[in-house]
Amino acid sequence: MVSKKNTQVGKNNFKLLILVFLVYFSLVIVSDSKNNLEGTFTDIKILDKISSKNTLIKLKNGELIRFKDLAIKSFKCKNSEFDDNPEITAYIQVRDLTNKNNDEVFVFNGWMFSSSPSIVPFDHPVYDVWLVNCY
Repeated sequence: MVSKKNTQVGKNNFKLLILVFLVYFSLVIVSDSKNNLEGTFTDIKILDKISSKNTLIKLKNGELIRFKDLAIKSFKCKNSEFDDNPEITAYIQVRDLTNKNNDEVFVFNGWMFSSSPSIVPFDHPVYDVWLVNCY
């Protein structure tokens, strides 16, 4: 009697091992790319309508920054997954410091979009704010 080696079992184990590695690396790549979408810093531009001067402000998410009569805080910013038409979104709160009636009323409190700032407009008589970057 001639004994035959079962080579199919070895091939199936090798295929299973390759499949496990491919699934693992694809999950690592997907989770890493999703982490890169969220930023730590938010860049906004502020236009002083009276002097017509633009100022670029870098906000660290979670910190409050005072710019002239405005208190600005960025909580979160994200970049879009698509490279062909990039979209930047940020959750920002802006408070007018000249309004002494109620400290808790925000001039702007919500998500700001870089491609279309008119979706949720920032309405202030002196300043105009728009989102520039998230990194």
